[in-house]
Amino acid sequence: MFTKYIFFFLSVLALYSAVMVLVSKKPIHSVLFLTLAFFAIAGHYVLLNAQFLAVVHVIVYAGAIMVLFLFTVMLLNLNADERSPKPAWVNFIAFVAGCMLMLTLVGVFRGYDIRVAQDPSLSQIGLVKNLGRILYHDYLVPFELSSVLFLTAMVGAVLLGKKEQL
Repeated sequence: MFTKYIFFFLSVLALYSAVMVLVSKKPIHSVLFLTLAFFAIAGHYVLLNAQFLAVVHVIVYAGAIMVLFLFTVMLLNLNADERSPKPAWVNFIAFVAGCMLMLTLVGVFRGYDIRVAQDPSLSQIGLVKNLGRILYHDYLVPFELSSVLFLTAMVGAVLLGKKEQL
């Protein structure tokens, strides 16, 4: 019973902070609200008995990625005064892309069957042993393909960041 209230609190906190990321005028405030949203999602992982994922989520996202975002925002010195207004065609393309995303989501969730889920505390999927078994047995090929994709992106970023031409 108590976990239901924690779930609703974390959900409201995550939704509020996600909306505030978009609404905030200052980029630093957006980064801080995004950090709050990451912590709320980590709380959901704990409720789902996935403690390892919660800790990794906090370390990777709320730790490393958010520090990177924070330093990027501070180094770029993004102020609202310096931004130029976007042309009308950019806004139109953004609207069309948003509509296409909405159509995709409607198509995906139209066939979604809403059932009452079992008690998440009974599930042991989030424990390290079970997570490793599923990740390296059932989803080995997608895991390896994503690692090759990340390696390719890292090499591309290094090549783009180099000063001299190859």
